[in-house]
Amino acid sequence: NFREAPGHVLSHLPELLDEHQISLRRRFEQVVEGTEEGERRSLLKRIYTELYITEGLREEVHTEHEVRQLETAYKTSRLHDAQIKNKDILKALPGQHGSIRVVLTSGVAGAGKSFSVQKFTMDWAEGSENQDIHAVVPLSFREVNLIRDEQHSLLSLIQLFHPTLQKIPAEQLSVWKLLFIFDGLDESRLSLEFNKSEVVSDVTQKSSVSVLLTNLIQGNLLPLAQVWITSRPAAANQIPPSCVNRLTEVRGFNDAQKEEYFRKRFPDENMSNRINSHIRNSRSLYIMCEVPVFCWITAVVLEHMLTTEQIGELPTTLTDMYSHFLIVQTKRKKNKYQQEHEKGPQELVEGDKEVLLKLGKLAFDNLEKGNIMFYQEDLEECGLDVKEASVYSGVCTEIFRSECEIFQKTVYSFVHLSVQEFLAAVYMFHCYVNRNKEVIEGFMKYEMNSPALDEFLSRVMEKSLQSRTGHLDLFVRFLHGLSMDSNQKILGTLLGRTSKNQRNVQAVIQRMKKISIKMSPDRGINIFHCLMEMKDRLVHQEIQEFLKSENQSEKKLSDIHCSALACMLQMSEEVLDELDLNRYNATPDGRRRLIPAVRNCRKAWLSGCGLSETHMEVVASALKSNLGHLTELDLSKNKVKDMGVEALSAGLERSNCKLETLRLVGCSLSELTCAALSSALKSNPSHLTELDLSKNMLQDVGVEHLSWFLQNPDSRLKTLRSVSASNKLISQSSQIQLNIYKDLKDLFYTYIIKQTVVYFTVFNASSLDKQCLLMECGLSGLSCAALSSALKSNPSHLTELDLSKNMLQDVGVEHLSGFLHNPDCRLKTLRLVSTSVTSLFGFIMR
Repeated sequence: NFREAPGHVLSHLPELLDEHQISLRRRFEQVVEGTEEGERRSLLKRIYTELYITEGLREEVHTEHEVRQLETAYKTSRLHDAQIKNKDILKALPGQHGSIRVVLTSGVAGAGKSFSVQKFTMDWAEGSENQDIHAVVPLSFREVNLIRDEQHSLLSLIQLFHPTLQKIPAEQLSVWKLLFIFDGLDESRLSLEFNKSEVVSDVTQKSSVSVLLTNLIQGNLLPLAQVWITSRPAAANQIPPSCVNRLTEVRGFNDAQKEEYFRKRFPDENMSNRINSHIRNSRSLYIMCEVPVFCWITAVVLEHMLTTEQIGELPTTLTDMYSHFLIVQTKRKKNKYQQEHEKGPQELVEGDKEVLLKLGKLAFDNLEKGNIMFYQEDLEECGLDVKEASVYSGVCTEIFRSECEIFQKTVYSFVHLSVQEFLAAVYMFHCYVNRNKEVIEGFMKYEMNSPALDEFLSRVMEKSLQSRTGHLDLFVRFLHGLSMDSNQKILGTLLGRTSKNQRNVQAVIQRMKKISIKMSPDRGINIFHCLMEMKDRLVHQEIQEFLKSENQSEKKLSDIHCSALACMLQMSEEVLDELDLNRYNATPDGRRRLIPAVRNCRKAWLSGCGLSETHMEVVASALKSNLGHLTELDLSKNKVKDMGVEALSAGLERSNCKLETLRLVGCSLSELTCAALSSALKSNPSHLTELDLSKNMLQDVGVEHLSWFLQNPDSRLKTLRSVSASNKLISQSSQIQLNIYKDLKDLFYTYIIKQTVVYFTVFNASSLDKQCLLMECGLSGLSCAALSSALKSNPSHLTELDLSKNMLQDVGVEHLSGFLHNPDCRLKTLRLVSTSVTSLFGFIMR
């Protein structure tokens, strides 16, 4: 224990730290799941289930809706990644060197980031872990938001939020080992400008809160202090990578931890087994249970349904689950305050309905803005009077968390982002049923006159498909689920009464299957998910039959079939050996919808499929994936151009990438492409063995860029192919590359140059070829000089050399004599047909 260690650091301040630890224990020892209060408040150490935390971030957490991240990364979370225990979040792993000063922990909403911080802080405050840290200073961004316009010093900031440290001397901060924990970067309303921020190095110097935080993170303030920041993925990029020493990800619960959670929640073994069994049988629910908060939502709903007379059919879709959750919470709160005995279906009273719709408006208005934290002024904009009792009790408090922070100012949030998206969908559907044109047209950005249900949902779907991040994906899923009679029956008058025109679900399903606008292939998968929310299993069944059939190439696939197939292939337990888009009997757009399956295959043949930069980003995500299955990739005959290859290069440079063969024949690449490729391959050089850049206008500068990679001693490249567009360019490129290679002593090079195609084949010394064929290459005497120099560096394997039909003349052949005179030369066959050589025999005799 550091208190027992000799020295002056803590000799006169032990009581102050004792008080600080006591204060933190009181603050963090109890927890509330969801928004449950009073009797459901529990000791943290009694209910805490170990979280699944890994080092590094999955790429998809930056590019997809958080629910899609769970679905696409489900298989990854089941692998044995480098798991980190919560207590070791600041410690170097075995084999790692250097200190870890700044840790950035990412995780989707509800994954357990705040629980992780709370558990770490409690362990320290109780004296059980990390006792080398003198003081832990937790500061949530939702608290710091409240003083974002004020001026403070770091010392006064600490003392403001932790009064037990009021007597801490300023000079003590520089000698203590401090840990600052900033929880919830995604909730921050501060402007963190790392490039423009003034430098502050004195803990007593006043500045804006934003400036103080940036200087603390950068190390200008208290360079010995450690900083731990938590964030949802979309906001994590606010912190420059240069400031971060470790990236970690809280992934919530793995499969075993899900079951452990429900066993702890339900001591009754029959109950816990039944709940675990039901969840496993619904893939969408099972995947969502990686999020601890969703486990709580599921537990609330299923416990209620299994212990009342209203069992009925248990929820199997997300919309089912959230519809039941909304009503169950309403009833639970009523029973708690009114002691009502539940006998049957219960309609929402008008007051509850009004509050829910106002909450729905708040959720909807802030969904596109990305706001998840709300203050009094935000609620008042949506007509919610915070002075009314309904805001602090009743149904509102069961889905809407209110926290009284420092200065007695209340901060509000939905219990989970998905609850906000569900209520936003409820509000939008209510507006549609009740012909609220202002809301609908404001969202759609154009006029809609009494649209039928299929047109309304189709328009919403098309808007969501245009999003690069899919931020509306789950909102749209809920909207489609709410069109079902079963969910409308659960929610009753909350949605309003639908007309016959508004109930044509089959028209919705048929129209959805025909959507063919341009979109990211990942967005297209959401159409399939919407069908599943509407419990239309036909497409799913047809794809299952397709996968079992032996003559797959003969079966016609619609575009929606392709989206469904892509979803099922990338989620499959079995890795697909080969994905060849051109063998599927589908439209060009349908084939492109299959691209997400690249994430779960070993060889991908995507030649001539009309791929765009957006498609290349999906392919790049497969290269970045922790799964690392992809070893062979053919992107030939796609006009991906430079931007597409830049996206691809971002995948090639990742250590997870195990790609061995990459073909980019005829992809309209330029010299800029070579620079990006070379830089990426230098970062991760040890896997690629074949690179084909034929039929691209690389020019000499492009070839020179590639030489940077080829000169890397870790390069394992065996074959490099390139193409020129004219004989003049052939001559230039061949000369440049011969000069590059002659300096690499451990490699041997075979050049086959025919007409307008230049092939450069590179072999490791352990697998040298015996032939060097250079017919009709337009080689001159100067070319032979470079060739001879290269061959002399490794002469012992070549047995056949063909230089026919080149204008070598005598001077060219004489340059080769240096190689032929080498005592290690093993050449048996030399062909010089039509080379304008006049003294051939004399040369050979010499």
